[in-house]
Amino acid sequence: MASIPDRLKAFNQGRDPERLAMKYAAMAKDSFAFFRGTCHLFYEEWPKGSPLDATPAAWICGDLHLENFGSYKGDNRLVYFDINDFDEAVQAPAAWDLARILASLWTARKGFQLDKSQAEALSQLFLESYTAELRLGKARWIERNTAEGMIRDLLRSLKDRSRKNLIEERTEPGGKRLRVDGKRTLAADANSQAKVRAILASVAETRAHEQANFFQVLDVARRIAGVGSLGLERYSILVDGRGGVEGHFLLDLKVQPGSSLQPHLSLPQPAWPSEATRVVAVQSHAQAIAPAYAAPVSHGGTSYVLRELMPTSDSLCLQSWNGKWKRLERVLASMGRLVAWSHMRTSGWHGSATLDQWMAFGQETSWRQAVLHHGKDYAKTVKRDWQEFSEAYHSGAFG
Repeated sequence: MASIPDRLKAFNQGRDPERLAMKYAAMAKDSFAFFRGTCHLFYEEWPKGSPLDATPAAWICGDLHLENFGSYKGDNRLVYFDINDFDEAVQAPAAWDLARILASLWTARKGFQLDKSQAEALSQLFLESYTAELRLGKARWIERNTAEGMIRDLLRSLKDRSRKNLIEERTEPGGKRLRVDGKRTLAADANSQAKVRAILASVAETRAHEQANFFQVLDVARRIAGVGSLGLERYSILVDGRGGVEGHFLLDLKVQPGSSLQPHLSLPQPAWPSEATRVVAVQSHAQAIAPAYAAPVSHGGTSYVLRELMPTSDSLCLQSWNGKWKRLERVLASMGRLVAWSHMRTSGWHGSATLDQWMAFGQETSWRQAVLHHGKDYAKTVKRDWQEFSEAYHSGAFG
């Protein structure tokens, strides 16, 4: 097999050089950031013929890890906490999701100041919470009134955030130009500006019920967000919205090149019209309530997901558990529930496991130790891969 640096260069070929450099710099800092930026390696290194492949067919996140949960506003205008990244989502064995999030826990262990016994206890707690919800056979949700601990604190902190505040924070004085700060955004060249304006003009034609100038583009910038997708074509867009500074909206436009799990799939997949359609459709089915605005769009044979950037979208800072063990326990238990609810919400969709099968799976115990073992063992692989990458990075192999 090729070296880790060669595999990373091949996978990331063609990405925006400036943001790709940011991705590599982030990945070089620690093994957890490396894990977040190398979802494809997890599946390239998945053991062929693993008995875990016999677990029920699920619509999985694909890139499930501790930081792919967060808050979002639903189309009913209420704020929820849920899995929030479906770029890699496909139909695959349920254990792929479970093993990946446990691997993320073990990889992040030292950064979160957890000893081995604590990581073991949290892994067990996650699976116990997951299987307990399957046995109940009822998908629920987490919002402000049902959240606990750190998640409740997050959702309550969002209460006073407004779109006006978001616009003021992300734009220059006057509210008609995006703030280019090198942290959230970079300048977009004339070709990118023209492309985005053309895409939004086509969206406006299909959404005639919106106010006439809603999708009129005021400014465009290249967006910086996440780790795994850094370098892919992605934009922050300031649109006229309802007119006037207080009526402006911020949109996110992100290319969807396809799931990195695709080469490793054996389960049948729908014939999606586009990769963006796949992402939006799975998210709409897997989350408790569909997001307030998410739509697939196409331009020149390339598919994108267009979303509204919301002031109430945020993620947990798990490091803020501050040695209070119960706070961390509640988070992992909630994450276990959310994954179970996601799997159950999509039961029977395009051939995935039925609700009866999920309830039976929750009763089984034979697979749990194998998932725990793989998550713990793969964290060692991540450490070795990261060290190989880090040495190459610091020697200048990535420019």
